[in-house]
Amino acid sequence: MVEFEFEKDLKVTTTNIPGVLVFDLSVHGDARGWFKENWQREKMCALGLPDLRFVQNNISFNDNRGVTRGIHAEPWNKYISVATGSVFGAWVDLRPGESFGQVFTCTLDPSKAIYVPRGVGNSYQALEDGTAYTYLVDAHWSAELKKTYTFVNLADPTLGIQWPIPLEQCELSEADQHHPMIADALPMAPKRTLVTGCKGQLGNAVRAYAEAHGLEGFDYCDIDTFDMSDPAAYAQYDWSLYGTVINCGAYTAVDRAETPEGRRICWAANATAPALLARTCTEHGIALVHISSDYVFDGTAELHAEDEPLSPLSVYGESKAAGDLAVAGCPKHYILRSSWVIGRGKNFAKTMRALSDRAAAGELPQVTVVDDQLGRLTFTDQMAGAIFHLLQTNAPYGTYNMTGSGAVRSWADIARRVFERANGNGDAVVPVSTEAYYASAEGPIAPRPVHSALDLSKLEAAGFTPRDWEEELGEYLDELLAADAE
Repeated sequence: MVEFEFEKDLKVTTTNIPGVLVFDLSVHGDARGWFKENWQREKMCALGLPDLRFVQNNISFNDNRGVTRGIHAEPWNKYISVATGSVFGAWVDLRPGESFGQVFTCTLDPSKAIYVPRGVGNSYQALEDGTAYTYLVDAHWSAELKKTYTFVNLADPTLGIQWPIPLEQCELSEADQHHPMIADALPMAPKRTLVTGCKGQLGNAVRAYAEAHGLEGFDYCDIDTFDMSDPAAYAQYDWSLYGTVINCGAYTAVDRAETPEGRRICWAANATAPALLARTCTEHGIALVHISSDYVFDGTAELHAEDEPLSPLSVYGESKAAGDLAVAGCPKHYILRSSWVIGRGKNFAKTMRALSDRAAAGELPQVTVVDDQLGRLTFTDQMAGAIFHLLQTNAPYGTYNMTGSGAVRSWADIARRVFERANGNGDAVVPVSTEAYYASAEGPIAPRPVHSALDLSKLEAAGFTPRDWEEELGEYLDELLAADAE
């Protein structure tokens, strides 16, 4: 029988396998037996244990000394301890990357526990009769998850595991005796990423970024396949398979949102859908990326920081603000706030280029464009880059402003730049005040913020500096002109 130390201080020790943590537990004993806090969320999270939503507690009871199980890598995180007896544990990193194949071993008794991240193979050997091995997990078993298990052989000499009791003297299952050697073991694939709104300009940019960088494990959906505002639609997904949701879906018809029908659709897409996504991601420990807008502000401040109080002017702005508040309640969230978005598809720059052609052909004498709304363009390829930067660097969760860098300009300035590049007819752009534009417009017009420039310092401090939007606009216009010349 292994004796263990009583009255130790709770402490954590890192290991050679990234993310694997060993905890010394404080066990209090007397003539009656002993007591311990086997898992204590507040204390252990303060020491570095991920704040997981554990959903199940399993116990493996081993009648005899020498029972050996493993090596299994399962698609969930585990917190392992021993209720009675002791085990020799061996863990092998089966995640893709530089640490693949790394091995860590130690003995667990009631005074020691270990945290094992998803994808790290787990095995143990009972050192005493009647050993009870117990563990918390943060995902329920499912048939789909079982398909993602991966294994390595307990006896693989490459691993160099020094089992205290020779394996030929141990009780092993038939399956465990025939797992592959590490040279043939399959790395555990990362959790999948769901991209919503995949047919939109940002959704297309996210897909293009993932494909260009060889990123795998993406599922793409749009309103045709997944109505995020319908609670019943969420049952079609096994959410335990996903680690990230990138929500590119939104209703962006700002003026139409002021109509009765537009208001209903706008709120469903921009408020109800993010709220349901946030609830689902919270329940399953999924990181949620959500795209916000400068329209959540009234535009009185010349430069908007992330923590400025929300003060929307329009139905669209109100719906986006409501979505922000819902997403902010998800523990793992990134809200990226944009302004004046330009992507591959219908956008302001492409519209101005077409009007420039018409003006050059004599079809239009001039084009009036608002000159008292100020901001910067946001190109979708830069937004996609910022999203993946935050995810891949494990940046702190929260809200980040993300637009192009550079000078703050008016819509009229941008239009003039497009006209000049396209046909040298920038003088065809006539600036007009917002008030005059509204007075001449037909149908409902949503109020806009006067100032839409966003402070980019938080994103830059996180290691991502957006490109100058004027440089990117020039390149974008060159692409449009080159495509027409072919």
